[in-house]
Amino acid sequence: QGQLVESGGASVQAGGSLRLSCLASGDTYSANCMGWFRQAPGKEREGVAVVHTAGSGTNVYYADSMKGRVTISRDNAQNTVVLEINSLKPEDTAIYYCAANSQPFLFVPGGRCHLVEDEYDRWGQGTQVTVSS
Repeated sequence: QGQLVESGGASVQAGGSLRLSCLASGDTYSANCMGWFRQAPGKEREGVAVVHTAGSGTNVYYADSMKGRVTISRDNAQNTVVLEINSLKPEDTAIYYCAANSQPFLFVPGGRCHLVEDEYDRWGQGTQVTVSS
């Protein structure tokens, strides 16, 4: 069973940027859906961005609320998934989690990755992002 380890969380001022990394070890999930979710204090966990890489290319999906401010990328050679967040706002304060769907992509509903927490069964411990105004 693979392990996911996040890094890059920090305390930053509003308007700043952060680069979060997720390193996969063991099972690298190179052909699976992987992504980032976040959980703000007192709120449910929500999807931020997911990515899938196949021979035909890379497909990414972003939460509508984050489009234009986030970029997700994947480096299978380094077994990492990176989330870059720009123009950070205080409401971005949350614990950010890396997640992987260990199910083979062939069996993923609709043939695409989704920002649905229940579809991901491998999770990292999370990294804290705090944005001050």
